[in-house]
Amino acid sequence: MLVIGIDVAKAKLDVCVLLDERKRAKVVANSNAGVIQLLAWLQQHWPEQPLSQMHAVLEGTGVYHESAACALFDVGVHVSIVNPAQVRDFAKGLGIRTKTDGVDSQVLARYGALVQPAPWTPPPAHVRTLTALLARREAIAQDLRRERNRQEKALAAQSVALVRHSLETSIAFLLQQLKDIERQIDQHIDGHPDLKGDVRLLQSIPAVGDKVGTQMTSLLRSHCFTTAEQLAAYLGLVPVERQSGSSVCAKARLSKAGPATMRATLYMAAVVATRHNPHIKALYERLLAKGKSKMAAIGAAMRKLVHLCFGVWKHQCPYQADFVQRA
Repeated sequence: MLVIGIDVAKAKLDVCVLLDERKRAKVVANSNAGVIQLLAWLQQHWPEQPLSQMHAVLEGTGVYHESAACALFDVGVHVSIVNPAQVRDFAKGLGIRTKTDGVDSQVLARYGALVQPAPWTPPPAHVRTLTALLARREAIAQDLRRERNRQEKALAAQSVALVRHSLETSIAFLLQQLKDIERQIDQHIDGHPDLKGDVRLLQSIPAVGDKVGTQMTSLLRSHCFTTAEQLAAYLGLVPVERQSGSSVCAKARLSKAGPATMRATLYMAAVVATRHNPHIKALYERLLAKGKSKMAAIGAAMRKLVHLCFGVWKHQCPYQADFVQRA
């Protein structure tokens, strides 16, 4: 299989194909026309290689990689989206310290050939719409928090009336925007039975409300997680140990990889779960009795909550508080 490393930037795609000790490189625009040009270049130099026998490896770079990845997937190319941090560590392991777009594309090609990352499948259109709506809701909520902080400072400093009026107008506008986007999210979920069913199942778990339910539904539908451990690792909720011999013995801590916004939402849900969810409450109290700190116990509660969400979603079965006793 022909492995193609593609370094993604906002405006361009740096492409590298490694053949034994030789390499071929090309730069195209990060657009539909650029992808068409890339496909023509590949078929010109490797006419005997069908598109189904090509493997494109791209870094996940915000939203800039999505268009190229979907276009390549649609024509039959195997596509993998890899973690930029893992690829950077791979480059350091090879002794490559230089970081340019051309070098990165070469590293991606070598990473794809040696590691053979799992293929990526784009989520359905209605799932991508839900993800975009949730991202917009979070952006509006952040803007609203900033404006309210500015309003608090303006009132404390007895700022001029025009500034206070401007802040009041901005806050009123953002509140209306937040209300509108939440209505659109509800309508979108109600219009798709699979999303509506997932949210209802997740909300059967005590401490999982509307926000956690919709965000977890979007996450589970957008990625291919086969185990609860994979989901917890993606969210940065697995402990990382650092021990070596007798001189290095640091405390284990959460990896905190993945989306920080989702972790913040899960933190508040886990705090509620330590009081109202029987499984998580028992775990939390058991860890405290063993001498664990409250923050360590909360981290374990967050991880347990994610495991419960994955189990409910995977088996399409509502939460059962007496599951352990009956099992």
